[in-house]
Order: sequence, then structure tokens, then C-alpha cells
Amino acid sequence: MDYSELMQLVSCGMEYNFYVETEEYWISHNENGYYLTRVRDSHSQEFRTAGDLFENGRINGKSLLELWDDIKEYF
Repeated sequence: MDYSELMQLVSCGMEYNFYVETEEYWISHNENGYYLTRVRDSHSQEFRTAGDLFENGRINGKSLLELWDDIKEYF
């Protein structure tokens, strides 16, 4: 899967978990929005749309696109 496919699938309602280094994260959604959550402590970033999540979500100060080469194996 490439990054644009991931964006499209999340927009359609798919949910994914993945790791950055040893830390697990989860991309999910419900009727209130889209979430980028660190599993360890359930710290969530909330977004109105999937596009907002991909544009504004950050892990260690980096966007998912910036982290893509390190995380793509999980998708």
C-alpha cells in the first residue's frame, strides 16, 4: 500500500494500528471524528476529517507522511 491509498482507506472508514519505533499507535474513527492515538496511555489527537488527521496529526513532531518510510510496513 502507498500513502495515498492509506489516506483513501482511512477516509472510507478503515482503521489501522502501527508502530513508531517501539510505540504502538492507532488510527480510528467514530461519528465524532478521526483519531490518532498512542496506545500506551490512550493519548489521542482528534480531527474532524481524515484529511485533517493526515495534515495535522503529529508523532514526535512529525507528520505521518514524514514518518511513512518508517511505518509503511504496517499497512
